Amino acid sequence: MTHGTTGHVGKPDDAERRQAKEERRAEKDELRAAGELKGQKARGWTERVLTRTTSGAIYAIAVLACLYLGTVATTLLIAMMAWLCCSEFYRIMRMCGRLPNELIGLAAAAAFPLAAYLGPFYLWIVGFVLLLATAWWYVVALRATISDVAVTVFGPLYTGLLLTGIVLVRKADPTSAGALLTLGVMASIWANDALAYVFGSRFGAHKLAPKISPNKSWEGVVGGLAGSLIVWSIAAFIQVEGVTWPLAILLALTIGTASVIGDLVESRIKRGAGVKDSGNFMPGHGGLLDRTDSMLFGCMVAFLVLRIGGIV
Repeated sequence: MTHGTTGHVGKPDDAERRQAKEERRAEKDELRAAGELKGQKARGWTERVLTRTTSGAIYAIAVLACLYLGTVATTLLIAMMAWLCCSEFYRIMRMCGRLPNELIGLAAAAAFPLAAYLGPFYLWIVGFVLLLATAWWYVVALRATISDVAVTVFGPLYTGLLLTGIVLVRKADPTSAGALLTLGVMASIWANDALAYVFGSRFGAHKLAPKISPNKSWEGVVGGLAGSLIVWSIAAFIQVEGVTWPLAILLALTIGTASVIGDLVESRIKRGAGVKDSGNFMPGHGGLLDRTDSMLFGCMVAFLVLRIGGIV
C-alpha cells in the first residue's frame, strides 16, 4: 500500500517559500524607500506636528511677551517682522524675474512701523521718501524696469504699512488693557486660520478659489468666521476696552473677511512664482510671510473698525 505523499499535498516547498519571502521583503524595501510604511508615516506626521507646534508656540510667546512689555517692544517686533516679510516677498519676486531695489524697500518696510509709533505724519514722510528714492533709482539705474519699480514700492506697502495696524492699536492704550485688545485682534486672526483649516479639512466641498488655492473652501471660510466670532464674543463678554456686542460681530466679520483676502493674495503671489512656501524661517510653517499673510489685511481692518467705533 502507498501511504506516501498525501500529507504534503498543497503545501509550497522550501524554494517557493523562500521566493515568496524575498518578494515580500523586496516590496517592503520599496515601501520603505518611498517612506510609505505605516511606522514611517506615523513618525513623519508626529515630527511635523511637533515641529509646527513648537515653532508656532515660540512665535506666539514672543508676540505675547512684546505686547505686554509695552509699545516700544511691540513696535520693534513688528518692524522686524515687516523687514523679514518684505525680504521673503522680494525673494519670490526675484524668482519671477523681477529685480527690486531691496535696500530701499527693506528700509521702508522696517520704517513704517517705527513711523506709526511716532505719529501719522511720519507715515506720510516714509511713504514719500520711499516713492522719491525709488523714482531716483529708476532714473539713474538704466537696467531697472517699471515692473522693478512697482515691486520695490509694493513690497513695503504690502508688509510694513499694513502691519502698522498692530502698532496703532497697541499704541492707543499703553496699559495692559491695550495689550489685551491687541492680543484679541491677533488671536481672532489666529482663530480664523485654525478653524478655517479644521472646517475646510473636515467639511470642505465647495472650492473658494481652486485656481489660486485648491485647498481652500467656502466651508473653511465659514469656520474661520466662527473662530473670529468666538474670540470677539469673549472680548465683548468681558468688556475689553468697551467692545460691545454689535462691534464684536462687526469686527469678527470684517477681520475674518480681510484675513481670507490676505491669505489668497499671498497664495496668488506664490503661485505666480511656482513656490509652495515664502521661506523657511518658521519650521513647519514655511516663511514668516506664510504665517503673517492673514494678519496683514486683518490687523489694518481691525484698526480702522476700532477707530471708527471709538475704541482707539
